[in-house]
Amino acid sequence: MLALAYDAALRREELCSLRTDDIDPARRTIRVRAETTKGRRERVVPYSAPGGELLRAYLAHRSTLSRARGPLFLSESPRNWAEPLTLWTWSKVIRRIALEAGEPRFSTHTLRHLCLTDLARAGWELHAIATFAGHRSPDTTLQYIHLSGRELAAKLASGMAQIHDWRIALLAATAAGSA
Repeated sequence: MLALAYDAALRREELCSLRTDDIDPARRTIRVRAETTKGRRERVVPYSAPGGELLRAYLAHRSTLSRARGPLFLSESPRNWAEPLTLWTWSKVIRRIALEAGEPRFSTHTLRHLCLTDLARAGWELHAIATFAGHRSPDTTLQYIHLSGRELAAKLASGMAQIHDWRIALLAATAAGSA
């Protein structure tokens, strides 16, 4: 669940609502149904090859709980055996992991922030990240991207170097033309 939540930047509700027929292993994509999203907009998002291996292993395990199509993630609790995993259970699992790791601010939504920030670091355009996340407005996406001051300074230096090179070339051409 952690791998898919990160890979596809899924909200808690989207992750817990996934169904077996939302997964396309041949294309390594997930269909996020409109009725499970905050903005009621369907989208199809990819997941990584390592995420695919983890999913394959989980599906083999899931078949020991239930062979029926339907909710992807099933409970193994004796009280709720093979019932869909709830939002609250997933939140409790993440909370326990966060506390054991000494990261009390880590939440189910943190993985979404991490993924969208990593896409920005990888050079994705803001509009593409917004589409991937299912945001109507890139302004919303900006709230998810957390670049450090060092990263922003490096981007500025890189952009400014190109501008300075262009200016110097322009000045050189102007000086050569007036001589």
